[in-house]
Amino acid sequence: MPVVGVPAMTAPVRLLLCEDDDDDAVLIVTHLRRDGLDVTYERVETAEAAARALRGHPPDIIISDYRMPAFTAEDALRLLHETGLDIPFILVSGQIGDEHAAALMRDGAHDFISKDHLTGIAPAVRRELQDAQVRRRRREAENALRKSEQRFRLFAENAPDIIFRYRLLPSEELEYVSPAAALILGHRPDELCGDPGHVLSFVDPADRPALERSWHSAAPEPLVVRWHRPDGTTVWTEQRAVAVRDEHGRPAAVEGILRDITAQVAAQRERERLEHRLRQVERLDSLGKLGGGVAHDFNNLLMVILGHAELALESAPDDSAVRDDLERIQRAAERGASLTRQLLIFSRLEPSRPEILDLNAVVEDTGQLLRRTIGEDVELIAELEPGLNTVRMDRSKLEQILLNVLLNARAAMPEGGRVTIRTAGVEAAGVPPIVRLSLTDTGFGMSPEVAERAFEPFFTTKRRGQGTGLGLSTVYGAVKEAGGEIGIESEPGEGTTVTIDLPATREPAPAAVDSGPARPHRRDATALVVEDDGEVRDLVETMLAQSGYQVIDTASPIEALRIADAGEPWIDVLLADVVMPGMSGVELAERIRRARPAVPVLLMSGHTTGSLPSGVVLPPRTALIRKPFTSADLLAQLDAILGPGG
Repeated sequence: MPVVGVPAMTAPVRLLLCEDDDDDAVLIVTHLRRDGLDVTYERVETAEAAARALRGHPPDIIISDYRMPAFTAEDALRLLHETGLDIPFILVSGQIGDEHAAALMRDGAHDFISKDHLTGIAPAVRRELQDAQVRRRRREAENALRKSEQRFRLFAENAPDIIFRYRLLPSEELEYVSPAAALILGHRPDELCGDPGHVLSFVDPADRPALERSWHSAAPEPLVVRWHRPDGTTVWTEQRAVAVRDEHGRPAAVEGILRDITAQVAAQRERERLEHRLRQVERLDSLGKLGGGVAHDFNNLLMVILGHAELALESAPDDSAVRDDLERIQRAAERGASLTRQLLIFSRLEPSRPEILDLNAVVEDTGQLLRRTIGEDVELIAELEPGLNTVRMDRSKLEQILLNVLLNARAAMPEGGRVTIRTAGVEAAGVPPIVRLSLTDTGFGMSPEVAERAFEPFFTTKRRGQGTGLGLSTVYGAVKEAGGEIGIESEPGEGTTVTIDLPATREPAPAAVDSGPARPHRRDATALVVEDDGEVRDLVETMLAQSGYQVIDTASPIEALRIADAGEPWIDVLLADVVMPGMSGVELAERIRRARPAVPVLLMSGHTTGSLPSGVVLPPRTALIRKPFTSADLLAQLDAILGPGG
């Protein structure tokens, strides 16, 4: 038979142990016995064995592992519910997460103990045995209320949770509060008992109506309540209560417990914050992939528009009436190309040329340009920490970061203001060093909703025609590509701070090198052009032919292999698109070079994740040109890889 009273040090406790590991079972029982509990136990590993044990000789308490090969804690808890027995159920596991543990607690488990902290198993068993006794006594209290109150008080004096009794009849009064109130709420029981209005004054105003309703309910539901302590801190408690009826069946009182769940609430909020941040990053990454795909297709169109405008301008007389129209077309295409480059930077698909940079030097070198950009009515202050570590990233993208953030700040200060650029080194034990760049303006700031979407492409608060919405998204992509992190702190009316953390390196920044004059374009070579877009292919052929190149063109990589294998005519250079159906330009170049190792290769792309896909380094005598490009760009690249006299 189950033990009726609170188990004393020598009172036997029957334990049903759902555990498949002998060593873990022995360890649990050892902890209980060391604490003075006289434990006899039956260990089961299957649902059938557990059901027999519950039917044959119900235990005083059940301790269950979370997952066993043929049995789970959910199964054990379900079997217990089916019996209708009120037996404490304690979950003991080393593999379950907080979410699953919380779900089991909601389903009726009474406590959870980690296998890594079994020192708490004996107090938990004692507590749950006592809680079970309280529940039994509450059922008896419907017929013997005064006797139940006496037993209830004896238990409550030592309970870790706040135990209370709120009387409804004949008049309302908070009749009893256990001593745990002093520790949890910061108020002694005698400060709380009595007038209900007094105790409610310590409850958060938003929670008072719900707490009052629960104390007047015939079946109070679990309720979370916030309390304000005298020291100004807020405590979160979970109330579980029952209504006690008088001899006429009327609710006469409410008895229950208040359990401190402040730590659990803080942990849940942190999880929600991290989940929100993860969703934001995933959304930005998805938008980046979409933007990269749009830029890829758009670059081919811009290539055709820009290239034909350039060719038409070269052939049009200086006094031609169409030159102005052609120049307008050319400028519009160049602006479109600039927009696609910003999309690719946001997507981290823009080819980069990372180098070792002194962040302070870059800020100082671009200072004059930045001051002209923001105007005379905005004060630009630079607070640069000397002796910073260097960073490794594309200089042009770092300059674009500075420019775009400043343009955003300028727009937030229509009547002038101040922008402060700060640099600092940040080092902490166990964390790689970083270099921090922050830009703070005195503008009108952002609401939380705007700050949350600030890095999304095409999101802008400016009027139509005044912004593309790509400024901060470009910054986001450039920072992420460099392995950094970016964040925004802003409040309406309080200005905005953009903080960028970049990985630090201790390599010295190299001195500037004069590249020297460009070599003349070649005009005596044969080029094999492989491009699946017909209009781009025709344009490249025209550019090359006008400069004296002999051109063989095809849309098919397979046909290009056949031409190369034939050996006639001789091919001096291969021009291939990076992304083509059936075979990439990289693979095509590799296969052609098996027979002709020395053939120079120029890869063309408007969409790539670095020098080559997957971060492959460009092999010798191979170059990459980004679409859209001009005739001059193309010929300069060919001239560079073919070399003198080629």
